Amino acid sequence: MMRTSLKLRRGAAFAALLLAGTATGAQAQFSGDPGAGGGDTPAAGSALAPDSGTGRQGKRGERQQKKRQVAVTPYLEVGQVLSADLKNGGDVLTYTTVAAGVDASIVTRRAELAGTLRYEHRFGESGGLSDGDIISGLARGRLEVSRGFNLEAGALATRTSVDGRGADGLFIGRASNAADLYSVYAGPTLAQRIGGLDVGAGYRFGYTKIDVGSAPLLGPGAAAQDVFDSSTNHVAWASIGQRPGDLPFGWQVSGGYEREDASQLDQRFEGKYARADVTVPIGPTVALLGGVGYEDIEIGQRSPVLDQNGAPVRDASGRFVTDKSAPRQLSFDTDGLIWDAGVMWQPSRRTSLTAKVGRRYGDTIYTGSLTYRPDHATLLQVGVYDGLSSLGRGMSGGLSALPTQFDPTRNPISGDVDTCVFGQGTGGCLNGQIGNAGAFQYRNSGVQAVLSSRYGRWAYGVGLGYDRRRLLVPRGSVLANLDGVTDENYYLFLSAGRPLGAAADISITGYLSYFDNGAPGASDVQSAGLTASYSQRFWRGLTGTAAASINAFDQDGFNSELIGSALVGLRYNF
Repeated sequence: MMRTSLKLRRGAAFAALLLAGTATGAQAQFSGDPGAGGGDTPAAGSALAPDSGTGRQGKRGERQQKKRQVAVTPYLEVGQVLSADLKNGGDVLTYTTVAAGVDASIVTRRAELAGTLRYEHRFGESGGLSDGDIISGLARGRLEVSRGFNLEAGALATRTSVDGRGADGLFIGRASNAADLYSVYAGPTLAQRIGGLDVGAGYRFGYTKIDVGSAPLLGPGAAAQDVFDSSTNHVAWASIGQRPGDLPFGWQVSGGYEREDASQLDQRFEGKYARADVTVPIGPTVALLGGVGYEDIEIGQRSPVLDQNGAPVRDASGRFVTDKSAPRQLSFDTDGLIWDAGVMWQPSRRTSLTAKVGRRYGDTIYTGSLTYRPDHATLLQVGVYDGLSSLGRGMSGGLSALPTQFDPTRNPISGDVDTCVFGQGTGGCLNGQIGNAGAFQYRNSGVQAVLSSRYGRWAYGVGLGYDRRRLLVPRGSVLANLDGVTDENYYLFLSAGRPLGAAADISITGYLSYFDNGAPGASDVQSAGLTASYSQRFWRGLTGTAAASINAFDQDGFNSELIGSALVGLRYNF
């Protein structure tokens, strides 16, 4: 009897740990990106999301590990870059870069921030390269206003491509099909324990914008898709629940509302849901999950202006011109019962696994996650997601899922911020969100794995993923041929670095990407690259850098490229 009683107490404690902080989990119920987990990953603050820090137990653990750190480093940088096509006998490009920026890492009792911001001006020299300005950065922060009440924000400025190569495209020298992407989100979250109940609520506002100078160059016979312009999105959620104790199971009731308005074709996403969930411990390390609810989601857009031949009209950037007088047509419409069931397994505080199957969006969905932390410096996270998303909502959800403590890094030659970030036992990737700058809403599913660790003096990180998007376009519209078009993106990013003595460092980064473009007549895109850099600190804040990279690109209808680049530069940290 004592052994049975002990097991029951351990099971109840396990379920309580799983439910702790689930009040903020409603925010992920719509978006189907790796960050949000398609609405079925563990809520922030639960045992399966140990880095979120919104639950009481997670927050206590963070405070025990935190060491006060405030490092804000402004800098000036100058560099000389040489880039050449090693395969096609192309021109050798040379240019000078002058940059100003700031790197920040802040950890205090109530605030956390990791970020980098950089402005760069390029002076074109040989090869006919023109001058240009580039702004790039990545930031993620959280401020604890009072116990359980946080203000959170994140922002990204980077370059992506309009032909599916994402942020891993060739953005050195003449960046073909490049676009500037800006995204920001902010909002409050609340997680409180009141009278034996876990209460949570939150709101998130997001804005995303893409600037593209000219229409993308496509292969022969390829049908051009629309290029994302801008959107705003709002998400609000609330929940209340109770941990096991008075009852042999835990429960939670939650609801939420989300809306996105996109400028392209006057698109609108609107969704709302309400649901009830239970967690039933069946042993000291295993619990069964179940949930049922109701959802109502509509996605619609207007038609483009047609020319005299009945073909859609495009502007100079390759975007469809919206017919404001046309009625909005639905590309997705569902309402009714939703449900899911699954299992959670936590054999130790270092390992957590969840798997679910359910019915949403009028279809069967499969989601899950794995978190494994063998030591304080190593973390493996795997997420399986399935949901509805867009570039704008995906960026807001992806930024909010990034950790607030990481080491922001950049490609030393192009200056672009790396969209996979790693720190001491933490990490996250945005590759899935910005794999394609298309304007349409889509059904999104896939898997992403992130590993960060140390080996000796080496610190390294690996991001690996597969992302599938099926476009949602009104079937009765002039763009009906794009409805159901499916794109698939496979990506790998790796980063490693170590100090050499007291005043030098080396780093290596690499990427591999394959984009299977499902648009009519479109061709697949393959790209890969490897960069190595060496930094030597001289007098006071002065650092010298030498770097070299090799990048390859191949797409049917275009000449394949093999680009070799090198940089020498100086940086002064104030």
